[in-house]
Amino acid sequence: MPVITCIEDLRALYERRVPRMFYDYAETGSWTEQTFRENSSDFNKLYFRQKVAVDLSERSTRTTMIGQDVAMPVALAPVGLTGMQCADGEIKAARAAEKFGVPFTLSTMSICSIEDVAAHTEKPFWFQLYVMRDQGFLEAIINRAKAAKCSALVLTLDLQILGQRHKDLKNGLSAPPRLTPRNIANMATKVRWGLGMLGTRRRQFGNIVGHVKGIDDASSLFQWVADQFDPKLNWNDVEKIKNLWGGKLILKGIQDVDDARRAVDSGADALVVSNHGGRQLDGALSSIRALPNILDAVGDRIEVHMDGGIRSGQDVLKAVAMGAKGVYIGRAFTYGLGAMGEKGVSKALEIIQRELDLSMAFCGHRDINDVSRDILMVPKGFRGDWE
Repeated sequence: MPVITCIEDLRALYERRVPRMFYDYAETGSWTEQTFRENSSDFNKLYFRQKVAVDLSERSTRTTMIGQDVAMPVALAPVGLTGMQCADGEIKAARAAEKFGVPFTLSTMSICSIEDVAAHTEKPFWFQLYVMRDQGFLEAIINRAKAAKCSALVLTLDLQILGQRHKDLKNGLSAPPRLTPRNIANMATKVRWGLGMLGTRRRQFGNIVGHVKGIDDASSLFQWVADQFDPKLNWNDVEKIKNLWGGKLILKGIQDVDDARRAVDSGADALVVSNHGGRQLDGALSSIRALPNILDAVGDRIEVHMDGGIRSGQDVLKAVAMGAKGVYIGRAFTYGLGAMGEKGVSKALEIIQRELDLSMAFCGHRDINDVSRDILMVPKGFRGDWE
């Protein structure tokens, strides 16, 4: 077993152990992948101010997100097909998050169902909702999340239509995998992954199969999903969903200040500055660069989170210093899951927390709640000088 010291080590091991179509699914963006790349690279433009001769004993990364106590300001993002990265992947990731003390967010497009995850965890998790045309399914899945005692609904607003991701099209991405000669040859080299998948019954979209009439095989499932994302989703629908849900609501996919103000007006508890990991509108601003203007626009009227490009505890610290109340990691925990299962997710969280703790200390702080933009050197024009 190689020595794992950073998230990149987990990514390299993940690449070796998981079939190419699922690695590419996680490690890709839409079109030219400009936004996918800049989500990460733009963090490198922010520099820390190092402080010395400060009492650094009794440090803490503990804080809250939407009123929930968390071990650090990090949640596991909703990632579709997580159960294809590793057998029973959503269950394993949820367990790791629960033990560590951070929120886990289950995707609508998960392999393990809401009920599966609830049966294998002890504490409430968050559920991410894609709005579907089928109103019966939409109401039923919200009620299923209520029955599972999910403590927050994360409503994704930036996937009314699907962005084009070239690698997914070329790989013929599907769940279960499409058995082309190329995919079979590649999967045959991933023995650990294959044995895990042979040992589980969970290989379809668990939140859909068995819950929609006429969905009984891969072809009917994918046709239903392709037809179901609702291009008519609007702010009136957000209000209806909020009323139907009745609990904590987080709006994910905010990039524009006017949309951020609408999010405040909707009565949501938090918004997530997000460009869907660079997987929707290529050429959109990175999340860390979009964050400051949105924070200025909404002030303290709504809790502001962000995702996109978080690969280290230093990235977490920079986002928090810029004003985010919390961040979401998707790819970083997926690397750990595909590399080492539940232990890999725990390892990813341990790495990020250690980097966060040490970097916070080097910047002269003992408590993550006291961190401000003063610890950063932000280049002029970072938010952009647009016409």
